[in-house]
Amino acid sequence: MTVNVTEPAPPTVDTPPPAEPAGELDKSNARVREMFRQIAPRYDLMNHLLSLNIDKHWRSQAVKRLRLIPGVPALDVCTGTGDLAIAIADAAPEGVEVVGSDFCYAMLEIARRKRVAGSRSESIDFLEADSQQLPFASNRFQCVTVAFGLRNVADTDRGLREMTRVCCEGGQVMVLEFSKPTLPGLRQIYNFYFKHILPRVGQWFARNNKSAYSYLPDSVSRFPDGQALADRMQAAGLTDVQFTPLTFGVCTIYEGTKPVSNSDPEGDPQ
Repeated sequence: MTVNVTEPAPPTVDTPPPAEPAGELDKSNARVREMFRQIAPRYDLMNHLLSLNIDKHWRSQAVKRLRLIPGVPALDVCTGTGDLAIAIADAAPEGVEVVGSDFCYAMLEIARRKRVAGSRSESIDFLEADSQQLPFASNRFQCVTVAFGLRNVADTDRGLREMTRVCCEGGQVMVLEFSKPTLPGLRQIYNFYFKHILPRVGQWFARNNKSAYSYLPDSVSRFPDGQALADRMQAAGLTDVQFTPLTFGVCTIYEGTKPVSNSDPEGDPQ
């Protein structure tokens, strides 16, 4: 099966973002793309090391919650180096084409190298695309997922609306994202690790622009989690939104369903 890609809108020329209020996090496309380009070669190593490999468990738990059916494609946005897309392909029934999209070409190059000949990952199509303007027809994918990437989208709500738009009616939209633990003691340890340990270790290993691993704790601390993110998913048009904390709330799975339009087979409203 081939995923039909609609013609995207004409590309726009990036212009410098307007001056931000003091203390606001810069998530402009140009800044985030360049940051991930710099850390791409060691991105996987750093993810597994800094999460003590728990990130693999989180992805597996997310995949187990997908209701995958044969013959309908699945999409993973902000796919990065492709770990979630590959996990979905490995778990999917026959005839499920998996597509991974990301706007950072350097990350996609690594994802493409991970495909294994003779395995289900071999057929994953990794495409360069902005999650705020996906080049796919509406109602195309049985599920649309994102792992640790939604907080990097410049306009969170626009990204959620696009994920909802390309999802089939009755299909799933799933977000896997860092969250802030509430357990006393753990929250303080978590905050200290994210703010003081992770940036130093990340910088030492990645040897990149110093902002990359300082950006991570900032992006997590400022991003809505729990009910706040669930509310934004509902505002994007999803129903039955629920969230499941993992590892004492360090990470959370958010799930929503795209409602079925209220029309009969002839196309007339009920």
